[in-house]
Amino acid sequence: MRVNRILLSTTMVVVALVIQVSVLARLRLPGAVPDLVLLVLLGLALVYGHVGGALVGFGAGLLTDLAPPSDHAAGRYALVLCVVGYLAGLARPESGRIRSAAGPLLAVVGAAIGTTLLYAGVGAVVGDSAAHQAGLGSLLFTAALYDLLLAPFVVPAVMAVARRFERDPLTESSAGTGGPDGPQSSWLSAGTGVRTRRGGRIRQGLGGRRGSVLSRPSKSGAGRIKGVKRL
Repeated sequence: MRVNRILLSTTMVVVALVIQVSVLARLRLPGAVPDLVLLVLLGLALVYGHVGGALVGFGAGLLTDLAPPSDHAAGRYALVLCVVGYLAGLARPESGRIRSAAGPLLAVVGAAIGTTLLYAGVGAVVGDSAAHQAGLGSLLFTAALYDLLLAPFVVPAVMAVARRFERDPLTESSAGTGGPDGPQSSWLSAGTGVRTRRGGRIRQGLGGRRGSVLSRPSKSGAGRIKGVKRL
């Protein structure tokens, strides 16, 4: 991952974790606790893709495992969020823009249910049955409900900030000058009389003058320059 992605992801995850532990967990809501870290992960994964989503999910889950009060083995939630971040990144649109809100909302519901099931499943493997004792059905319903209510306020904002930081000035400047067939290739012919071949036709370069040094016939009788090989 690039440096700007690492810094932005770390900042967002830490802020979300602090709010979740110090505010949301103290509301004493019935059932599950609203998972603000999960919503931040979904927003970042929908922008960064499956690889970035898996890396952010692992880091976010590890921080959650270590944050007090921690009542489970470290690495348990990291594994869960790594899988969820990878799967959420696969749903990233090709154009980078989401045209409908149905997709992210379905991703939120699926991630909330999947996270609870995976967490309970990993707990059952290591001998932790706290999720089953609390009632798995109520946990699934309340987790999906709370996350779905918070999603319209969190996920779009996270995606907007992530897209804003994705804009690389060096990349944009090179894109603005054009590629091999764009305006960038015109610098070879600007100010000179070098003839370039485009579309099967030979034309004089912009800014070329009849008295240019390159367009004058050489004394050896070569006649004229027939073209320049474009890279």
